[in-house]
Amino acid sequence: MPLKVAVLVPDGAADVALPELGGKTPLEAAKTPAMDDVARRGIVGTARTVPQGMTPGSDVANLSLLGYDPWKNFAGRGPIEAANLGVKAPDGWTIFRCNIVSVEDGRMLDYSAGHISNEEAARAVALLEEKLADTKTRFYKGKSYRNLMLLDGKYSTARCVPPHDITGELMSDHVPEGKGSQRLIELMERSKEVLASLSVPGDAMIWPWGQGHSPKLEPFEEKFGLRGAVISAVDLVNGLAVLADMNRIRVPGATGYIDTDYAAKGRAAVAALDDYDMVYVHVEAPDEASHMGSVEEKVKALERFDSKVVEPVLHRLSSPGTRLMVCPDHPTLISTRTHDASPVPFAICGEGLSPEGANSFSERAGKRGDAFDEGHLLMLSATGIVPFPAPKKGA
Repeated sequence: MPLKVAVLVPDGAADVALPELGGKTPLEAAKTPAMDDVARRGIVGTARTVPQGMTPGSDVANLSLLGYDPWKNFAGRGPIEAANLGVKAPDGWTIFRCNIVSVEDGRMLDYSAGHISNEEAARAVALLEEKLADTKTRFYKGKSYRNLMLLDGKYSTARCVPPHDITGELMSDHVPEGKGSQRLIELMERSKEVLASLSVPGDAMIWPWGQGHSPKLEPFEEKFGLRGAVISAVDLVNGLAVLADMNRIRVPGATGYIDTDYAAKGRAAVAALDDYDMVYVHVEAPDEASHMGSVEEKVKALERFDSKVVEPVLHRLSSPGTRLMVCPDHPTLISTRTHDASPVPFAICGEGLSPEGANSFSERAGKRGDAFDEGHLLMLSATGIVPFPAPKKGA
């Protein structure tokens, strides 16, 4: 019988010590008895989910956590989200992630246009398709501010900055550069007039980034010998599921924001373990709280994740033949409101794993354990294919 494995991912949970929390990180300040129990029962360590030299995004980091080497498999965020939406680009076209953002006085006011509603975003994409689309340009609706733009041509080398990295900064310092950039800038400027009627903070416009072409992943079941399922409200993570031939479990009330229904995700994860060998549960809320710069919301998100997702899954997996791992995909720092490439802590307990003396789950606790310098190898150990401790880099 294969293992039953749950991988629980609080997106962006890792951080640094903050003066507002008395020198503690949000993970250390939050009350997380279930995650602490996972650490006490088993192994803690760190994993470098963002390889050195790559941009620290949820695309690269979740690809790595799922067990795929980003250097070999990553081809852009836009194509991954397109896979979830069933959008296929014609040959020779490039797929962009296309945020609806809001700007003010030449600065990036909000990378999400005030977390624009799905209804308002749908209206925005319809306007873009009506006014800007042509034989070489297409727009597709995603969820809220997360949408897609397809362009005929090769734009992979254009430098496009993620909008969540430049909140409050001058847009003129961060417009696209390189081959094809003039076309992108033209569309961005024209979009301001097209989206002028939207009810969002500041002035709405599009911001394309994360471009690339559709990758091909080895099916998860062939790679790890486990039937896998993904629970997430984010197109990116669900797109990885499509590419890895894993089932996507839709959860009513899951929003991809701080108001998500944590308990519904916890119940869905427990139920999924009856039908699947591995369930990957992704919760976006800690990351969104970090992008907001809200210490209070991040601590709340971590506590809700612990009590409503980790605790019920830990109870379900407290039996032979099971394992549970908690691991953020990447750090998202309150201080900068953006992602960081530092290694993240993980904790895993269950079948074949003995306690190693950890008392809690945190960044500091992780540093006292095994270090996976190649984060994509962590899944091999989590699923029992390769035993702990972490393999040395290049082994």
